[in-house]
Amino acid sequence: MGRAFELRKGRKMKRWSAMAKTFTRIGKDIVMAIKEGGPNPDANSRLRAVMQNAKAANMPKENVERAIKKATDKDTADYKEVLFEGYAPHGIALVLETATDNNNRTVANVRAAFNKCDGNLGTSGSVIFMFDHVCTFTVKKEDITIDLEELELELIDFEVEEVFDDEEGVIIYAPFEQFGAIQSFFEDGNIEILSSGFERIPTTTAKLSEEQQADVEKLLEKLEEDDDVQNIYHSMQM
Repeated sequence: MGRAFELRKGRKMKRWSAMAKTFTRIGKDIVMAIKEGGPNPDANSRLRAVMQNAKAANMPKENVERAIKKATDKDTADYKEVLFEGYAPHGIALVLETATDNNNRTVANVRAAFNKCDGNLGTSGSVIFMFDHVCTFTVKKEDITIDLEELELELIDFEVEEVFDDEEGVIIYAPFEQFGAIQSFFEDGNIEILSSGFERIPTTTAKLSEEQQADVEKLLEKLEEDDDVQNIYHSMQM
Protein backbone atom coordinates (compact mmCIF):
# COMPACT_ATOMS: atom_id res chain seq x y z
CA MET A 1 0.00 0.00 0.00
CA GLY A 2 1.06 3.62 -0.52
CA ARG A 3 1.51 6.71 1.61
CA ALA A 4 -2.19 7.49 1.84
CA PHE A 5 -2.97 4.03 3.22
CA GLU A 6 -0.23 4.29 5.84
CA LEU A 7 -1.36 7.78 6.81
CA ARG A 8 -4.94 6.62 7.26
CA LYS A 9 -3.85 3.65 9.34
CA GLY A 10 -1.78 5.89 11.59
CA ARG A 11 -4.61 8.33 12.13
CA LYS A 12 -6.92 5.53 13.16
CA MET A 13 -4.46 4.61 15.87
CA LYS A 14 -4.33 8.16 17.21
CA ARG A 15 -7.17 10.64 16.53
CA TRP A 16 -6.57 14.25 17.54
CA SER A 17 -10.14 15.54 17.20
CA ALA A 18 -13.00 14.97 19.60
CA MET A 19 -16.54 14.68 18.25
CA ALA A 20 -17.46 18.22 19.33
CA LYS A 21 -14.48 19.56 17.38
CA THR A 22 -15.57 17.61 14.31
CA PHE A 23 -19.06 19.12 14.48
CA THR A 24 -17.59 22.63 14.84
CA ARG A 25 -15.39 22.07 11.79
CA ILE A 26 -18.25 20.73 9.67
CA GLY A 27 -20.50 23.58 10.80
CA LYS A 28 -17.95 26.09 9.51
CA ASP A 29 -17.62 24.09 6.28
CA ILE A 30 -21.39 24.36 5.79
CA VAL A 31 -21.31 28.13 6.31
CA MET A 32 -18.41 28.60 3.88
CA ALA A 33 -19.99 26.33 1.26
CA ILE A 34 -23.33 28.17 1.37
CA LYS A 35 -21.70 31.61 1.34
CA GLU A 36 -19.72 30.51 -1.72
CA GLY A 37 -22.34 28.64 -3.76
CA GLY A 38 -25.79 29.04 -2.20
CA PRO A 39 -28.00 26.79 -0.03
CA ASN A 40 -29.11 24.30 -2.70
CA PRO A 41 -26.95 21.14 -2.53
CA ASP A 42 -28.04 20.10 -6.03
CA ALA A 43 -26.42 23.22 -7.46
CA ASN A 44 -23.55 23.44 -4.97
CA SER A 45 -21.08 20.55 -5.16
CA ARG A 46 -19.08 21.80 -2.18
CA LEU A 47 -22.19 21.89 0.02
CA ARG A 48 -23.18 18.44 -1.24
CA ALA A 49 -19.83 17.08 -0.11
CA VAL A 50 -20.06 18.75 3.31
CA MET A 51 -23.56 17.37 3.89
CA GLN A 52 -22.25 13.87 3.13
CA ASN A 53 -19.49 14.41 5.67
CA ALA A 54 -21.98 15.60 8.27
CA LYS A 55 -23.99 12.42 7.78
CA ALA A 56 -20.86 10.25 7.98
CA ALA A 57 -19.86 11.94 11.24
CA ASN A 58 -23.37 11.38 12.71
CA MET A 59 -23.75 15.11 13.17
CA PRO A 60 -27.15 15.80 14.77
CA LYS A 61 -29.79 17.21 12.43
CA GLU A 62 -30.30 20.25 14.66
CA ASN A 63 -26.58 21.10 14.40
CA VAL A 64 -26.78 20.95 10.60
CA GLU A 65 -29.93 23.10 10.52
CA ARG A 66 -28.31 25.62 12.86
CA ALA A 67 -25.28 25.91 10.56
CA ILE A 68 -27.50 26.36 7.50
CA LYS A 69 -29.55 29.06 9.26
CA LYS A 70 -26.34 30.81 10.32
CA ALA A 71 -24.98 30.71 6.76
CA THR A 72 -28.14 32.24 5.26
CA ASP A 73 -28.21 35.05 7.85
CA LYS A 74 -26.91 38.17 6.10
CA ASP A 75 -25.37 39.35 9.39
CA THR A 76 -23.13 36.29 9.66
CA ALA A 77 -19.53 37.20 8.89
CA ASP A 78 -17.69 35.33 6.18
CA TYR A 79 -15.06 32.87 7.30
CA LYS A 80 -11.67 33.27 5.65
CA GLU A 81 -9.55 30.20 5.01
CA VAL A 82 -5.96 30.83 6.14
CA LEU A 83 -2.96 28.49 6.06
CA PHE A 84 -0.24 28.48 8.70
CA GLU A 85 3.08 26.70 8.33
CA GLY A 86 5.85 25.93 10.77
CA TYR A 87 7.78 23.39 12.75
CA ALA A 88 6.95 21.44 15.86
CA PRO A 89 9.78 20.32 18.14
CA HIS A 90 12.37 17.94 16.64
CA GLY A 91 11.99 19.32 13.12
CA ILE A 92 8.46 18.04 12.44
CA ALA A 93 6.80 20.07 9.68
CA LEU A 94 3.27 21.34 10.34
CA VAL A 95 0.57 22.77 8.10
CA LEU A 96 -2.57 24.20 9.68
CA GLU A 97 -5.79 24.94 7.83
CA THR A 98 -7.91 27.51 9.65
CA ALA A 99 -11.28 29.14 9.06
CA THR A 100 -11.61 32.45 10.82
CA ASP A 101 -13.78 35.54 11.04
CA ASN A 102 -11.02 37.37 12.93
CA ASN A 103 -7.57 36.88 11.45
CA ASN A 104 -5.78 38.86 14.16
CA ARG A 105 -7.20 36.58 16.84
CA THR A 106 -6.27 33.43 14.94
CA VAL A 107 -2.70 34.58 14.23
CA ALA A 108 -2.20 35.50 17.89
CA ASN A 109 -3.56 32.18 19.16
CA VAL A 110 -1.56 30.07 16.72
CA ARG A 111 1.66 31.97 17.45
CA ALA A 112 1.09 31.59 21.19
CA ALA A 113 0.63 27.83 20.85
CA PHE A 114 3.85 27.46 18.84
CA ASN A 115 5.80 29.58 21.33
CA LYS A 116 4.43 27.77 24.38
CA CYS A 117 5.27 24.32 22.98
CA ASP A 118 8.75 25.08 21.60
CA GLY A 119 7.63 25.19 17.98
CA ASN A 120 8.45 27.74 15.29
CA LEU A 121 5.74 29.46 13.26
CA GLY A 122 7.12 29.87 9.75
CA THR A 123 6.40 32.11 6.80
CA SER A 124 4.16 31.25 3.86
CA GLY A 125 5.81 28.60 1.69
CA SER A 126 8.25 27.43 4.37
CA VAL A 127 6.95 23.84 4.62
CA ILE A 128 3.93 23.52 2.31
CA PHE A 129 6.13 22.06 -0.44
CA MET A 130 6.73 19.04 1.81
CA PHE A 131 3.08 17.99 1.49
CA ASP A 132 1.05 16.74 -1.48
CA HIS A 133 -2.45 18.25 -1.64
CA VAL A 134 -4.91 15.47 -2.49
CA CYS A 135 -8.65 14.82 -2.57
CA THR A 136 -10.12 11.75 -0.95
CA PHE A 137 -13.41 9.90 -1.27
CA THR A 138 -15.01 7.12 0.74
CA VAL A 139 -17.69 5.37 -1.31
CA LYS A 140 -20.18 2.66 -0.43
CA LYS A 141 -18.60 -0.75 -0.92
CA GLU A 142 -21.84 -2.40 -1.97
CA ASP A 143 -22.19 0.02 -4.91
CA ILE A 144 -18.89 -1.09 -6.44
CA THR A 145 -19.71 -3.94 -8.84
CA ILE A 146 -16.14 -4.50 -10.10
CA ASP A 147 -12.94 -5.38 -8.28
CA LEU A 148 -10.66 -2.60 -7.06
CA GLU A 149 -8.06 -3.08 -9.79
CA GLU A 150 -10.75 -2.56 -12.44
CA LEU A 151 -12.07 0.47 -10.56
CA GLU A 152 -8.57 1.93 -10.46
CA LEU A 153 -8.30 1.43 -14.24
CA GLU A 154 -11.66 3.17 -14.75
CA LEU A 155 -10.35 6.11 -12.72
CA ILE A 156 -6.98 6.29 -14.47
CA ASP A 157 -7.97 9.39 -16.43
CA PHE A 158 -8.47 11.18 -13.10
CA GLU A 159 -4.86 10.42 -12.06
CA VAL A 160 -6.06 8.41 -9.06
CA GLU A 161 -3.10 7.55 -6.84
CA GLU A 162 -4.52 4.94 -4.47
CA VAL A 163 -7.64 2.78 -4.18
CA PHE A 164 -8.07 0.45 -1.23
CA ASP A 165 -10.66 -1.37 0.83
CA ASP A 166 -11.39 -0.17 4.34
CA GLU A 167 -13.97 -1.04 6.98
CA GLU A 168 -15.68 2.29 6.28
CA GLY A 169 -15.90 1.72 2.51
CA VAL A 170 -13.71 1.94 -0.58
CA ILE A 171 -11.16 4.75 -0.26
CA ILE A 172 -9.84 6.74 -3.21
CA TYR A 173 -6.99 9.26 -3.21
CA ALA A 174 -6.28 11.54 -6.18
CA PRO A 175 -4.76 14.96 -6.95
CA PHE A 176 -6.57 17.94 -5.45
CA GLU A 177 -7.58 19.28 -8.86
CA GLN A 178 -9.55 16.13 -9.73
CA PHE A 179 -12.15 16.50 -6.96
CA GLY A 180 -15.03 17.76 -9.11
CA ALA A 181 -14.48 15.26 -11.90
CA ILE A 182 -14.33 12.29 -9.53
CA GLN A 183 -17.38 13.51 -7.59
CA SER A 184 -19.32 13.62 -10.89
CA PHE A 185 -18.03 10.16 -11.88
CA PHE A 186 -19.46 8.55 -8.74
CA GLU A 187 -22.70 10.53 -8.78
CA ASP A 188 -23.32 9.71 -12.46
CA GLY A 189 -22.61 6.04 -11.73
CA ASN A 190 -25.04 5.95 -8.76
CA ILE A 191 -22.19 5.11 -6.40
CA GLU A 192 -22.94 6.61 -3.00
CA ILE A 193 -20.26 8.92 -1.66
CA LEU A 194 -20.14 8.44 2.09
CA SER A 195 -17.61 11.21 2.70
CA SER A 196 -15.08 13.27 0.79
CA GLY A 197 -12.58 16.03 1.33
CA PHE A 198 -8.98 17.10 1.05
CA GLU A 199 -5.79 16.12 2.83
CA ARG A 200 -2.14 17.06 2.78
CA ILE A 201 0.14 14.03 2.77
CA PRO A 202 3.79 14.49 3.79
CA THR A 203 6.27 13.49 1.11
CA THR A 204 8.63 12.23 3.82
CA THR A 205 8.07 11.41 7.48
CA ALA A 206 10.33 11.31 10.54
CA LYS A 207 10.24 8.65 13.23
CA LEU A 208 10.66 9.97 16.76
CA SER A 209 11.25 8.43 20.15
CA GLU A 210 8.28 8.22 22.52
CA GLU A 211 9.60 11.20 24.47
CA GLN A 212 10.06 13.28 21.32
CA GLN A 213 6.64 12.27 20.03
CA ALA A 214 5.10 13.46 23.30
CA ASP A 215 6.67 16.90 22.71
CA VAL A 216 5.03 17.11 19.28
CA GLU A 217 1.69 15.83 20.56
CA LYS A 218 1.69 18.58 23.18
CA LEU A 219 1.71 21.19 20.42
CA LEU A 220 -0.84 19.32 18.29
CA GLU A 221 -3.24 19.07 21.22
CA LYS A 222 -2.79 22.77 22.02
CA LEU A 223 -3.59 23.71 18.42
CA GLU A 224 -6.59 21.37 18.35
CA GLU A 225 -8.11 23.33 21.24
CA ASP A 226 -8.44 26.37 18.97
CA ASP A 227 -11.86 26.45 17.28
CA ASP A 228 -10.37 28.34 14.33
CA VAL A 229 -8.13 25.39 13.45
CA GLN A 230 -9.88 23.10 10.96
CA ASN A 231 -7.15 20.58 10.12
CA ILE A 232 -3.57 19.85 11.13
CA TYR A 233 -1.09 17.95 8.98
CA HIS A 234 2.37 16.90 10.13
CA SER A 235 5.38 14.91 9.02
CA MET A 236 5.70 12.74 12.13
CA GLN A 237 5.58 9.02 11.43
CA MET A 238 2.67 7.46 13.29
